[in-house]
Amino acid sequence: MSIKLAGNGLFESSRMILPEHKEAWLTHVKEQKRRVKPELDEQEIQRISEILAESYSSNCTVDLVLFSPFDDETVSGVVVGLNTSRREVKLMLDEEYRWIKLIEIISAST
Repeated sequence: MSIKLAGNGLFESSRMILPEHKEAWLTHVKEQKRRVKPELDEQEIQRISEILAESYSSNCTVDLVLFSPFDDETVSGVVVGLNTSRREVKLMLDEEYRWIKLIEIISAST
């Protein structure tokens, strides 16, 4: 009897994966790591608002943690603008400005 036919040899020697299947599998694995945005209680929302207002009035640096479905992002800068109608904060990073939606902020510290 041939070695290929012994045990699982027939299928082991002819195993292959199509590029489309590999891509679909990697997408599936990535989607399984997706996280849900944590719900902030009223006290945490109030604390974040106070920190943002303090940074805006005194030009002190604030560290923000922004939610992302796969990995949180930490941003550090000075609040230079507040847009309450669009619910956004204008943050001055090193040499550039960035508008950040308030709903993305999950933590703030000075």
